[in-house]
Amino acid sequence: MATLEMTKPEEKMEELTGKDTASREMLSVTDRRTGKVYELPIKNGTVRAMDLRQIKTGPEDFGLMSYDPAFMNTASCTSRITFIDGEKGILRYRGYPIEVLAEKCTYLEVAYLLLYGELPNKEQYEQWVHDITYHTMIHESLKKLMDAFNYDAHPMGMLIATVGAMSTFYPEGHNIGDVENRTRQAHRLIAKMPTIAAFAYKHSLGLPYVYPSNELSYAENFLTMLFKTPAENYKPNPVLARALDVLFILHADHEQNCGTNAMRGIGSAHTDPYSSVAGAAAALYGPLHGGANEQVLRMLTEIGSIKNVPGFIKDVKEGRGEKRLMGFGHRVYKNFDPRAKIIKQMAEQVFEVTGRNPLLDIAIELERIALQDDYFVKRKLYPNVDFYSGLIYEALGIPTAAFTVLFAIPRTSGWLAQWMEMLSDPEQKIARPRQVYLGQGERRFVPMDKR
Repeated sequence: MATLEMTKPEEKMEELTGKDTASREMLSVTDRRTGKVYELPIKNGTVRAMDLRQIKTGPEDFGLMSYDPAFMNTASCTSRITFIDGEKGILRYRGYPIEVLAEKCTYLEVAYLLLYGELPNKEQYEQWVHDITYHTMIHESLKKLMDAFNYDAHPMGMLIATVGAMSTFYPEGHNIGDVENRTRQAHRLIAKMPTIAAFAYKHSLGLPYVYPSNELSYAENFLTMLFKTPAENYKPNPVLARALDVLFILHADHEQNCGTNAMRGIGSAHTDPYSSVAGAAAALYGPLHGGANEQVLRMLTEIGSIKNVPGFIKDVKEGRGEKRLMGFGHRVYKNFDPRAKIIKQMAEQVFEVTGRNPLLDIAIELERIALQDDYFVKRKLYPNVDFYSGLIYEALGIPTAAFTVLFAIPRTSGWLAQWMEMLSDPEQKIARPRQVYLGQGERRFVPMDKR
């Protein structure tokens, strides 16, 4: 057993006299197995896991490791991109509160901010929009690849496969050491994701693809590719386009979540950005990650009516029928998800255009009851970003199966920002977690005829 003691400035002041502040930021570890005492530096509220390796019982001992399933309390990197304070419900991109960015910026401004660290000035923004807009077309052979999928293929599966295939269309993407080349690939990915997503949607309906237009904004272009048909003109409603743009801002990055961890893990092998994004999107595909808003919509549909909400809440609390309150709670947020507040307000604006979705009334009543119930309050289960986003997507006319695709479009800018930061970090190496082996020791082989 090892005893841990964190040295604090107010403790043992007589021992600290004359020492600088850095010397106080130490963790004293007493290994009771050997009686040895170790001093481990504390930096940015962390102790380096490799510093534990010096704690050994003898020369043959590998050294102490930390064990942290699912990375519940392990920082795998340093980052300057996204800040989250889950206890206070704070989310900031590069220091800017998400509420301010959602109110005052376009998605492409935020994407620029994530990648370059600063908001663009007018000249930079115009060049950035131009660079993205003129990369929105995809290679015709990629379109043929999408045609090969079955009519009922899931749009997310199509997107993952198509993005992965892009690495063969742009082989220069493998030259990740060239900063200018990395930037060009980032332009392509951010620009082409909406086109691929819209084509996947059209394919699922058996409808002809609609090519992107350089005259439209990022969100307007995506809505047009989704809903325009050769037989009819389509003009995206500005309220709906703005709502989609805000949703893109809210989903652009979210620190070291499952998909971002996958992006960094794959990218640490110096994999090209297309294959890395495909892997991150595959992580996002899971119902515990990007597919959560789809589960919320199914839950609200299952409840069916406001009058059924109290009964549903009771079933959840008593664990009946495996009922779960989807869209509540978050691995990081122990307070109200700040993105959920913005989306709730945006939902009202969207429904003024599309007509009120009856599921919204069920959602509001579910939220009201849950936030007054000690069972949920004590567990810090507050609405998260998924609780209302699915309602907006449905109001826009997007089928449930395509919800996760809409998540992947904006998250691409966050993935790329994290990928670029990882490549420029001299401390990063190829990701290779340790394990605690609990299997058999060396065994004697028995021939098949004697087993």
